Amino acid sequence: MRVIPNGSNQTIIEGKGCRVLYSYETPVALEAPNGKYYRTDKKWSVTTSKHINQFVGGAKQGEPCPQSVLDSWETSALVRIIRDETP
Repeated sequence: MRVIPNGSNQTIIEGKGCRVLYSYETPVALEAPNGKYYRTDKKWSVTTSKHINQFVGGAKQGEPCPQSVLDSWETSALVRIIRDETP
């Protein structure tokens, strides 16, 4: 696993073939191994929303994903499925 500082109050964790954006201490967006982006379906602060939009490439980019999946991304069945579908 690799930890990458990504600006004030944001960090990217790389592991399990994914890149996960943490805003403060919360995972809020994920880039799958196939390059597809997922963003939390939970509403956060303006600052966290900016972090997410910057990571996924814009306000209307990235598939909504339940926060509970992002919270457990290391063990999530969805992440395993996405990883297994990657060519």
